[in-house]
Amino acid sequence: MKKVIHPKNYRIVAFKDMSNEEVFLCRSTAETKESIDINGVIYPLIKIEISSSSHPFYTGKMKYVDSAGRIDKYFKKYNRKNGPSST
Repeated sequence: MKKVIHPKNYRIVAFKDMSNEEVFLCRSTAETKESIDINGVIYPLIKIEISSSSHPFYTGKMKYVDSAGRIDKYFKKYNRKNGPSST
């Protein structure tokens, strides 16, 4: 491998899946200001929304998304009864 093309700040980083709170360690150059203590060792922390531990393709479990509730919440917020045509 060429020695001059690799980044200098390659280190072990903790990635935390925010949907199921699972943490895993991996090498990365990603910058972060947060940190986490795992077994007495402080690691830089990167929070992610979804990973292989929570993605339906890898887990085989589908999560129900309450889109109807979100739509009703939107209409309540903007005082609409039956959709965009009502004012």
